[in-house]
Amino acid sequence: MDDRSVPIRRSFAAVLAGALALASVVSAPAYDVVDFGSIQEGQTFVVRALNSLGHIVGGAGSFGRGHRALRLTRTSLEDLEGFFGTDWSAALGQNELGDVVGSSNTATAVRAFVRLRDGTIRDLGALPGDNGSEALGINRQGEAVGYSSGPRGVQAVLWDRQGAILALGVLPGGDGSRAVALNDAGDVAGTSTRLRSNRAFLWTRGGGMQDLGTLPGDNGSEAIGINNRTDVIGHSSGPGGDRAVLWPRGGSPQNLGTLPGGDHSRALAVNERGDVVGVSTSASGLRAFLWTRAGGMQDLNASLPPGSNFVLSKAVGINNQGEIVATGHEDQGHGDGHGNHDAPTRVVLLVPRP
Repeated sequence: MDDRSVPIRRSFAAVLAGALALASVVSAPAYDVVDFGSIQEGQTFVVRALNSLGHIVGGAGSFGRGHRALRLTRTSLEDLEGFFGTDWSAALGQNELGDVVGSSNTATAVRAFVRLRDGTIRDLGALPGDNGSEALGINRQGEAVGYSSGPRGVQAVLWDRQGAILALGVLPGGDGSRAVALNDAGDVAGTSTRLRSNRAFLWTRGGGMQDLGTLPGDNGSEAIGINNRTDVIGHSSGPGGDRAVLWPRGGSPQNLGTLPGGDHSRALAVNERGDVVGVSTSASGLRAFLWTRAGGMQDLNASLPPGSNFVLSKAVGINNQGEIVATGHEDQGHGDGHGNHDAPTRVVLLVPRP
């Protein structure tokens, strides 16, 4: 590695050390709660994916320090860097082996990258004629998905493990598309955009791009994740707002509902069992949820120890062990969680108890 990058890495590590305190653990009835601490005002932090190694990827930064891709574990916070000389990067997806994809700026555009577990970083490139790209998911085989952008707009793409790029197209009537996730078989979930409404899609090598549809009465939908059973999750949108949705392979979209008192929900991640996490409004404000086939939608705040001084507003990842990564805010004495949106952001890992 060129040693000119060392001062950049060290200065950013100092920012990260100030952002998160690794890590305190408390017990709850169903989970051990790993509290990574608070992100203070003026700092940014994005949490995007959790794998079965317990690795969390995302990005963090602060004014004057840039923004860097990172990997967080219970014992370490690692700056994953981006392209040499960059001042902005983010890790946006990972596989079960520890390979990471994301995006990093260059002198001319934001470009997709893959960072292999041996530390090698490679520019994934863009479609011919395009100058920008972003990678959002990677499977165990090293195939990645995301989108390429340029004068013709934005189009969903798949990169094979050698880096060759394939355009996935758009649904009929669409003007653009983004691929957000794929499974180990190479099935891809994403969203095709159009003027009046977006539509969730499933792309397969044998069937191409298929419209996953919406809940009855809705006119739009977006896909966010997919598992190896080809369950796709996301949300359906219409006059009544957004509803978290599960699209089982070959089946109709299933409404996952909302928490009591809520009118809006979005599914954000799914594991191999088909357990889903996300965010829902409720009588107490935004809340992180876990949905299972047996138990339906549950407020994850019920799993926090009595007297916790924060609320979980969004669950963004769940792995095959049932561990969940969530973000929230300190309560600051409001009790019900309302009015605390300017409070420092908390990052929490919920680990199921034996």
